[in-house]
Amino acid sequence: MRRTAWGIAGLLPLLAFVAACQGSEAGPDAAPSRAATAVADAAAQAESAATDSAPAPDAVARSEKEENDLYQFGFAYPVQAAAIPGLKALLDKRLDAAKADLVSSARSDKAEAAKDSYPYRAHSWEATWKVVTDLPDFLSLSADLYEFTGGAHGMSNFDSLVWDRRADTVREPLDLFTSKDALRVAIQAPFCDALDQERAKRRGEPVDRDSGQSFSECIDPVASTVILGSSNRKTFDRIGVLVAPYEAGPYAEGSYEVTLPVTGKVMAALKPQYREAFSVKP
Repeated sequence: MRRTAWGIAGLLPLLAFVAACQGSEAGPDAAPSRAATAVADAAAQAESAATDSAPAPDAVARSEKEENDLYQFGFAYPVQAAAIPGLKALLDKRLDAAKADLVSSARSDKAEAAKDSYPYRAHSWEATWKVVTDLPDFLSLSADLYEFTGGAHGMSNFDSLVWDRRADTVREPLDLFTSKDALRVAIQAPFCDALDQERAKRRGEPVDRDSGQSFSECIDPVASTVILGSSNRKTFDRIGVLVAPYEAGPYAEGSYEVTLPVTGKVMAALKPQYREAFSVKP
């Protein structure tokens, strides 16, 4: 589902490499992962990539990196986000707030470490925003997050947003639906089936949801990060669910990603004013 700021010629081989590295589809009936879908999306959109969705000539992607003995900080967003003044301002504000929180926390923990005579381990915080899909009226983004505060290991997580060009404002993907419950009902069954197929691949055995074993039951898809994607560059026809480590499996299994087609049930769960922005995926 991703886009990037590079030209189409350089985009496709790189995305193909990323897709190969990031694994297979969630299941035979599910749509591809963000990385795999990006290859198909980029190819389908090559003809019009330089027209109505092209970023402003002076737009520049932002990528901040800083590393020292106290902390490691990273924040990046793509040129498509930089081309929208309101979205750029929002992400810049988040960057500043995240760095301020990291510095404050790191300084506090380092002082505590010195006071109690134990080694201080530099904190880390990173956010990398990427384009899920770029539509005429909406820009959909997802973010890979990472945080380390000195424990046994760092933690990965996700975030997402949709920029509504018509209203010139940011929206959460769930804001487009009548309620979390409505979307949950619409996607719970196919989500659980696709998740179990991927868990079975990683574990080498089928998943029995009634076994009572840890990480065997299904989880609430809308409690994870929901992203909105497209294969036709006109409407949203895919819904992705990004599941952080520990949510659907032990830490060693890493994160999970399930991508589902928009169905009639999903359409029925939408607020009326957003239904024209979605379509059932054939």
